Amino acid sequence: MTKVLAISGSLRSDSFNAKLVRCAVDQFGDGVEVEILQGLKHVPPYDEDDDRDGAPESVRTLRAAFAGADAVFISTPEYNSSVPGHLKNALDWVSRPLATNPLRNKPAAVVGASTGAFGAVWAQAELRKVLAAIGARVVDGEVAVGHAAARFDEDGTLMDEDLCEQLGEVVDALVSAVAERHELARAAA
Repeated sequence: MTKVLAISGSLRSDSFNAKLVRCAVDQFGDGVEVEILQGLKHVPPYDEDDDRDGAPESVRTLRAAFAGADAVFISTPEYNSSVPGHLKNALDWVSRPLATNPLRNKPAAVVGASTGAFGAVWAQAELRKVLAAIGARVVDGEVAVGHAAARFDEDGTLMDEDLCEQLGEVVDALVSAVAERHELARAAA
């Protein structure tokens, strides 16, 4: 069974990015278990001093969630034309130590939603750059849900068929990347 860790980069429980994550969860097929990350707002600011003698409990939980997943799916909002600080901070914690962090060579996908016209495209680009620097294998594909307030119905369903299709393509690319990684690992064993 493939395990995917899904993350909304927004802290608001009913955010557009949380809705986009739930729409993506519905597109993962049989054989894929999706865990939606909880507790992002409880992760303290990164401080190497706090990481020397054992990280705080919230960070240990965060790192374990990343380590236990075969892939990561992130939906990010855009704050001031970039990645939300709390999401970047969480990735900073997960990235330590760099050579053995739980994102190293792990497939990751990035999508986003925003109330603006461009659907968090700048934040998505920044997040892809950060993930690649950490060592993740970022899959191709983009879903930019602009004017997000008009894109979801009252049940949180994404109403735009083209965007739903794009989301499905990103989900498929992520699952394919996991299968390829597992196949390479079997061939190397």
